[in-house]
Amino acid sequence: MHRGLMSWRRLRVLIQHLPPESATKTALRNTLSEEELADQADRGRPEEARWSQQDQLLAAAVDALRRVEYVLICAHSDGKSKRPTPPEPIARPGAKTRRPKPTLTNEGAEVLFRLINGGAA
Repeated sequence: MHRGLMSWRRLRVLIQHLPPESATKTALRNTLSEEELADQADRGRPEEARWSQQDQLLAAAVDALRRVEYVLICAHSDGKSKRPTPPEPIARPGAKTRRPKPTLTNEGAEVLFRLINGGAA
């Protein structure tokens, strides 16, 4: 192959790795029909995409801001009101989302107490 020419494969790889907000990707998206767009939206998994360092830092800043907001709400609410649920961090690519910790209700505590003391549930 001549050094000055680019193969079709190389061009395809370069286009595939452009950021989603690039002019080329936007132009390609604008040519899709409504059905094709809906199909891509159904099959899309943005959490598996690559993130830049800027994306990672922005997600970390949003997570920190959400935690500060949560702490402020908890600190300024009276002890009688129910606390809000702690904020979930933004899903990162390649990282599994955290499962919420199970909470022990009064009913669950009674069942557990009976089981521990030899009673049937």
